[in-house]
Amino acid sequence: ALRLVTILLLLGSPAFAQSPTYGVGRTPTAEEIRRMDISIGATGEELPPGRGTAKEGAQVFEQKACVACHGPAGTGGGLAPALQSKKGQDVPIWQRERILPLRSPFATTVWDYINRGMPLGNEGTLTADEVYALTAYLLFVNKVIPEDAVLDAQSLPKVKMPIGDDYAKLHEW
Repeated sequence: ALRLVTILLLLGSPAFAQSPTYGVGRTPTAEEIRRMDISIGATGEELPPGRGTAKEGAQVFEQKACVACHGPAGTGGGLAPALQSKKGQDVPIWQRERILPLRSPFATTVWDYINRGMPLGNEGTLTADEVYALTAYLLFVNKVIPEDAVLDAQSLPKVKMPIGDDYAKLHEW
């Protein structure tokens, strides 16, 4: 009976509740975690130095072959979604196409998505200036900012997005 109690106590101990590590992997260093922590919030506090304009973004869009997937000026036609709305300004924003530069509640989200996910297959290869320029270009072609606007870590979080406070009305994202 004592042996059974001892076995039951050992089986219930925290040491047995932990998963085995199988000797694979290691704990990342603080520097590795810092390098992977690339998310950008609504306030843009995490944005890196850099700058970009819509004109520069149009050049990057061509140079980086964004047109191959998103079509000319982001109007669609490739394998990737359109980045420019084909519907007029008179259509409520939540009834337009599912276009990130229009449907995002924050301009920093557009920057973050481009920075993390583009170009497909070479994610993370764009410079901060290229990401600012592409963001400016997409916001310009969707009539969110003027063509001569310069986006940087200070101006980008201040961009008023078309969806505004209505993003909660979206039933599909």
